[in-house]
Amino acid sequence: MKKTKTISFQKTVVIDVVGLSSYLVCEFTPFLKQFLEKRNTLLIKPMIPSVTTSVQSTYLTGKWPNQHGIVGNGWYDHKDSEIKFWKQSNHLVESEKIWERAKKVDPNFTCSKMFWWYNMYASADYSVTPRPQYHADGVKAPDCYSNPPELRDELQKELGQFPLFHFWGPNANIKSTQWIADATILVDKKYNPTLTLVYLPHLDYCLQKSGPDLPKIRKELLEIDTVLKQLIEYYERRNTKIILLSEYGITPVHRPIHINRILRENGFLSVRKERWYELLDPGASKAFAVADHQICHIYCKDPEIQLQVERILKTIPGISFVLDKKSQKKYNINHVRSGDLVLVADSDSWFTYYHWLDDKNAPDYARLVDIHKKPGYDPCELFLDPEKPAVKMRVGLKILQKKLGFRYLMDVIPLDANLVKGSHGANHEKKEFYALFSSDKPYPGKEISANKVYDLIWEQITSKI
Repeated sequence: MKKTKTISFQKTVVIDVVGLSSYLVCEFTPFLKQFLEKRNTLLIKPMIPSVTTSVQSTYLTGKWPNQHGIVGNGWYDHKDSEIKFWKQSNHLVESEKIWERAKKVDPNFTCSKMFWWYNMYASADYSVTPRPQYHADGVKAPDCYSNPPELRDELQKELGQFPLFHFWGPNANIKSTQWIADATILVDKKYNPTLTLVYLPHLDYCLQKSGPDLPKIRKELLEIDTVLKQLIEYYERRNTKIILLSEYGITPVHRPIHINRILRENGFLSVRKERWYELLDPGASKAFAVADHQICHIYCKDPEIQLQVERILKTIPGISFVLDKKSQKKYNINHVRSGDLVLVADSDSWFTYYHWLDDKNAPDYARLVDIHKKPGYDPCELFLDPEKPAVKMRVGLKILQKKLGFRYLMDVIPLDANLVKGSHGANHEKKEFYALFSSDKPYPGKEISANKVYDLIWEQITSKI
């Protein structure tokens, strides 16, 4: 009689080091360099789009964006006529996740999801994700969201308040990544999950600000190396299988493309005037752009407008591809949420969301860290405006206003897109900036597609008996 094979699960941690590429593994990452030399490391070919929410969803489902539906960090909601960015509900991901598959095999399988995106209302057993408090007086207070709910209070009692303003914005630094690493270890000690997914964002900040300029980001590389040493040595002591990966590499960029300004100058984009500023009005526009790093979704009123827009955009320097719904199929991004056209920048260019033609008409949110109001991604939120005199003193005064209970606007973000020196999202061919996948398990070949990461994680966490 043929023996029935059963599947058992190995305790595994997947460490997502955002922005990591082979280019960054150097003398400034001594622990990481030595760690990777002992392991099998593969390059992950860039998918479209190579942005956080899309890549993570592909890794965790084994499906492309045209199946799981995450076509970017944001998209246009046709029913609400609104552009929505950085939503958090896991219900937006339209495919089965790897831990859900594992639970069908063994109901005792558990998963800890530490700061990977689409973490709210996920079926993972334990999860923590950024979630500010928005007070009635307009104050945004640092906080996080967890499942189970009491985990949030336990972690903040032990580690202090989640450092939200070190997670994103001009003051983003190692403090948030260190908090996430410490929280991950505490969750592991308490619950001992079968699979842990941990997101370490630290390199994302310096790479977008300075590009992959090793001398300039030496400090940040040393810092992430220290956190990785802490995490990896902890899991090695626990006899845990370790997968280290990244979502994308970041390439140097020098050319911002103001795509909504181009559409406006050609009579396609409409704005609504409020007080002194102009707001993008997508529902009234013939065509508008949802900019997301090196990817851009263009939504058009009708096919005739689409053809006109396509002809114009094909003449714009810095745009590698203009994909209609038919040609989107080749890149697995054709979905009801994707634009009528999808633009892909070359490796030296990226797309801004800017729709105003004069900075004096920029919306009030443009000079703030406000990821949910902006109709596109804004890496300038990582900078303080160098044009504002004594800008650091201005920040200090506004913090004082906050502590004294006065209303304030932290309007210190610049409107100069040329400050940004690194970006990602396109399917470039610069292999030194490809994302990485590393484990102790041997695999054939040197490169894999992003959807195959799911298979490699599954192979790692399972063993046949």
